[in-house]
Amino acid sequence: QLVESGGGLVQPGDSLTLSCVGSGFTFEYRNFGWFRQAPGKEREPVACISSQNAYVQYADSVRGRFTVSRDNAKNTVFLQMNNLHSEDTGVYYCAAVLAPICKLDFSYDDWGQGTQVTVSS
Repeated sequence: QLVESGGGLVQPGDSLTLSCVGSGFTFEYRNFGWFRQAPGKEREPVACISSQNAYVQYADSVRGRFTVSRDNAKNTVFLQMNNLHSEDTGVYYCAAVLAPICKLDFSYDDWGQGTQVTVSS
């Protein structure tokens, strides 16, 4: 099970940190991805982080503004989002998969229910 939290309404330029708590599986062996879906658009990958070596990837649209991290002791993955733009508005999902390395694709097995992020002045 994956449960996201931390979404909300913020202004352009603000920061927000999302959390995703995993349970029911061996957390430290999983890769995790963050995805988002804007209104009327398809879901897109945003960032991912691999298991032990913490290898990360970012979509071009968020590189330099978003940071993905994990705390295996707390079974939690984070997405730190800085300098938010209105285009970052959407429902943010985390997902997990058991694989050698994380990828910005949809090869994930387990998905959370999402948390809403709205960036508006």
